[in-house]
Amino acid sequence: MSDQPQSGFPASDPELKARVHFPWFALQVRTRQEASVAQQLNGQGYEGFLPLYKLRKRWSDRIKEVDSPLFPGYLFCRFNPQDRLPILKTPGVIQIVGFNNGPAAVDEAEIHSIQTLVAAGVPHQPWPFLAAGDRVRIESGPLLGLEGILIDVKRSHRLVLSVTLLQRSVAVEIDSALVAAVSPARPRQQEKPNSQDQNVLVSV
Repeated sequence: MSDQPQSGFPASDPELKARVHFPWFALQVRTRQEASVAQQLNGQGYEGFLPLYKLRKRWSDRIKEVDSPLFPGYLFCRFNPQDRLPILKTPGVIQIVGFNNGPAAVDEAEIHSIQTLVAAGVPHQPWPFLAAGDRVRIESGPLLGLEGILIDVKRSHRLVLSVTLLQRSVAVEIDSALVAAVSPARPRQQEKPNSQDQNVLVSV
């Protein structure tokens, strides 16, 4: 594994060529077994993606940074949905995320955005899923071209990239000067009197 907080387990060359056209799927796995499952799938020749981030943990005498799954209990894998039994039989795999007893593919663009974010090495962290807000595109820097939702958290601008199927998101610190609006702002509901302040505000 490289120094970057990421984990991909690409298949070997003829197998990768045979599988690359298959879509990405999200696998729900046992907590704290994400890396073990990723290694097993790698050994079976599957292409997958286990995004990680730097988590600061306090020990008895010090604070240490450790690589932790960006989506605890999940990882992503390309495979033929008609031949998913080997995936389901892999120790540690609970299920393939889907609907109506069938696997549901993850949007390719969403996977690409998360891969680009992790590979760029910029600080990022898990974030509550956001389904609404103004979409923006980063115009310069290592994340050039990425689209996401720009929010304002206590005057600190962050770009939120979402994986719709998992209802999970990732937040990355970003200078608002580097982004441009992709879609116009949506009308916002007027706040009720005496309502509590929101910790996360959608920003243009």
